[in-house]
Amino acid sequence: MTTWDGFQAFATTPVAAPPPPGAPPRSLEERLAYHSRFVTVRTPAIDALAKNVRTLMILGRHQAVTARPSLIVTGPAGAGKTTALLQVGRACHLAHTRRHGATAAAGQVPVAYVLVPPASAKALATEFARYLGIPVAAGMSQARITNAVCHTYTSAGVQLVMIDEIHRLNPRTTTGAQSADLIKDLTERIGATFVYAGIDVTTTSLFTGVRGAQLAGRASLVDCAAFPARLGDSEPFRDLVKAMETALDLRHHRPGTLPKLAPYLHERTAGRIGSLARLIRQAAITALVDGTERITKTTLEAIRLDHLAEQHYQPRTRPRSRDTSTP
Repeated sequence: MTTWDGFQAFATTPVAAPPPPGAPPRSLEERLAYHSRFVTVRTPAIDALAKNVRTLMILGRHQAVTARPSLIVTGPAGAGKTTALLQVGRACHLAHTRRHGATAAAGQVPVAYVLVPPASAKALATEFARYLGIPVAAGMSQARITNAVCHTYTSAGVQLVMIDEIHRLNPRTTTGAQSADLIKDLTERIGATFVYAGIDVTTTSLFTGVRGAQLAGRASLVDCAAFPARLGDSEPFRDLVKAMETALDLRHHRPGTLPKLAPYLHERTAGRIGSLARLIRQAAITALVDGTERITKTTLEAIRLDHLAEQHYQPRTRPRSRDTSTP
């Protein structure tokens, strides 16, 4: 994913989808593969991010003097930030291909996806180079790598740069300050919209100091929070569970089972879409392997989730009745 070839393969691979009505039954292996990939539910965070990215790309299209406005997707771990980022990147790539045609788009790179490494600014510059296969010799300085990155990204027509794990960047440290300066340099020299994603960035040191203030002054936040059980008259988490259940390809599953278990599922996952998707996918695969072809609460209870979800979940136990019998 962090190379152009990898991202292009991701963007152009057809998304997983449940079988259409009337389609012939899929084999066990096909259904195991399907539930392993599973569907990506369109969430409010994805919608908000897509809308804001489109607007900022138009806003910055002819802005050449200063850095373009940017976006930061923030929220707790497992809330779907990276998924939202990648889905918007996929949409941008496909829109570019539709607009220009596959032949004309060949050789162009509309989207870049880079992870912030827990290392130096030079290591970050190298990650940008690695995405487009720019050769980096052992003795190359950070300045030479940066120049090569800016030249190649501009020549390739990069329009959207997605930087994940931005919470790793701490401008209060020497290394973090140098990485922040590098990103600022790239935003001013590459004619693209920059979108970042990180865990709870407002509680980290990302916006501290002069460099953090610069980033805060240019970036808007898109909150990718956990799903609440209830929001006014709506039940966002139950709706999410229903959407995932609708996508299941299990022959004996009873529709409506999972939405009825929404309160329990919310307790299990703390409303995090990442934990919920993993739980339902694992349960579906278990149901396929053991031949039951349906998900029940017993199936769900037997599955061990990520440590964050397991720490949150406190199963309710009935208090033991006092023994009133005499010895």
